Amino acid sequence: MIGVIKDYDSEAQTGSISNGKEVFQFGVDDWIAGAPPEQGDHVKFDLRGVNPYNIDLYAATLDKGEAVKRKYLAIFLAFIFGMVGGHRLYLGYYRIGITQIIVSAVLVVAGAPAYAFLWGFVDAILILGGHIDKDALGRPLK
Repeated sequence: MIGVIKDYDSEAQTGSISNGKEVFQFGVDDWIAGAPPEQGDHVKFDLRGVNPYNIDLYAATLDKGEAVKRKYLAIFLAFIFGMVGGHRLYLGYYRIGITQIIVSAVLVVAGAPAYAFLWGFVDAILILGGHIDKDALGRPLK
């Protein structure tokens, strides 16, 4: 079976896996991969009743991959299109990008467009300062 790790508590060494329809609880004893589990990892596993075992990572998730998005392009987009979430969409954060579009539209209609521009400016500073340093897939920015 194939799924995604929804959460993992390293102290309790337990977590849950979702296959899109069901959620299964697992313990670290059922984990066979060399790397520790992380939220968002894609895994394959077998079921014994409702309990997963032989949980292993897909080969593609063992390495988060090379950087493909450019940091300075994201900063540029944040300054120019930050009001409408252009930089968030570029980095793959679609939910927050769409949220920025909606909030900005409401602010413009309400007569406060300066606050909409502020969001992009703050995000540009966060990218420049390294607080936003990965795309939505966890790959570092170039």
